[in-house]
Amino acid sequence: MAEQKPDGIDQNPITVALQRVYLKDSSFEAPSSPGIFIGEWGPTVSLNIGSKTSELGDDNYECVLQLTVEAKQGDQTAFLVEIQQAGLFLLRGLAPADLQRALVTFCPQQLYPYAREAVADLTNKGGFPALQLQPMNFEAIAAEAYRRQQAEQATAAGNAAASPEANH
Repeated sequence: MAEQKPDGIDQNPITVALQRVYLKDSSFEAPSSPGIFIGEWGPTVSLNIGSKTSELGDDNYECVLQLTVEAKQGDQTAFLVEIQQAGLFLLRGLAPADLQRALVTFCPQQLYPYAREAVADLTNKGGFPALQLQPMNFEAIAAEAYRRQQAEQATAAGNAAASPEANH
């Protein structure tokens, strides 16, 4: 519980603030160009996404949102884009569970529009139509990952209880 002065002013206010957004790393490859530009454009696009956080001290955290986008035209790679969109966040006064949730959902959610813009810009500059990634709900993604983790743990616990070695 936050301490309060006698006049009711909170001594430990909660602060959640984005301090800075920056592109930490980016890469664009078009290994099949210029031949890939000939013919009808109808790629299969895959997206891998992840994030990592680092505590920097004084309630400051870096969050890095990592996106890897690959477009294939048949069996040829049309382009590969890798983005590390980063941000500095001030997260003060949060309970540990709320801090973890902010690092996993809130921070990546704030960075994602910048990463989407970087992907669209790089694909367009590479001679391809600007790739517009769909919006994402990081709260739903985190909830699904937690549900899967719980199911895997329950399955593992059930398998351990059913194994012959567990009954000895």
